[in-house]
Amino acid sequence: MSIEGLKEAIRNIPGFPKEGIVFRDITTLLKRGPEFAETIDAIAANYDPSKVDLVLGIESRGFILGGALAYKWGCGFVPARKPGKLPTSVYKEEYALEYGTDALEIHKDAIDPGASVLIVDDLLATGGTARATAALVEKAGAKVLGLAFLIELAYLKGRGQISDYPILSLVTYDEE
Repeated sequence: MSIEGLKEAIRNIPGFPKEGIVFRDITTLLKRGPEFAETIDAIAANYDPSKVDLVLGIESRGFILGGALAYKWGCGFVPARKPGKLPTSVYKEEYALEYGTDALEIHKDAIDPGASVLIVDDLLATGGTARATAALVEKAGAKVLGLAFLIELAYLKGRGQISDYPILSLVTYDEE
């Protein structure tokens, strides 16, 4: 599928969650089996699966994309969750939001030291969530192999927050 084909499969919702924002809704892509499969294949084509020990998906749409990649490659999957969602000992990393902070957590035993981890999410915006997730992987003593996104909102300059890592984005929006 072409980049234009991917963009056509993603629904734009102006004014959500607030006026001035255009929400990029991937549910319209996910419901199309062949296009969803092509999206996973397009991400997978950029990596050597023999070098990926684990795929880490960021809550929540990163679970969908990351889970599909892990299945495709036959490797493990790790969820990065919002606080209070995981039942045992966790690593926690806070990050700044426009107004306040948020955090992500992973189980302390989810990633073995030295593992190579591919981080996956649907969207790269300001980069704070992605940077926090990379910090979680490193707290576990593992290596961030790269960060893969379906969509990048380039005008928000999130790539600069994670420029120490290889970054893949399939679809880039240069303006809202």
